[in-house]
Amino acid sequence: MDHRPSAVPAAGGPASTAIAGRSWNHLALVSLATAILGPFGNAIGVGGITLIIISLVTGHMARSEIKRTGEKGATVALIGLVISYVHLAVITLIVIFFFGAVLALLTLLLHVVTSGG
Repeated sequence: MDHRPSAVPAAGGPASTAIAGRSWNHLALVSLATAILGPFGNAIGVGGITLIIISLVTGHMARSEIKRTGEKGATVALIGLVISYVHLAVITLIVIFFFGAVLALLTLLLHVVTSGG
């Protein structure tokens, strides 16, 4: 009789996890997917910031779960977080730039109006 471990995991029980290997953390995958889709959401004007927020929240939740459960996906969650934080920083810089440009334009217009020409 053959007593080698089966490649097919047994139903339930901790032995099935050891034979089949570690599973992927789903929140890490969601974090990466939403981080990648975030810039496209901004480009088409639909939910880019929302996708960044989802990516940040799920990325931090995934890293916490992975530390506790030992699942795969720590690097995937970290990549999702890095992409999202960089994206958030770029969006912030763009908003600051345009806010400054609008203020400069208003100052110029006010100067022209008050100086009479």
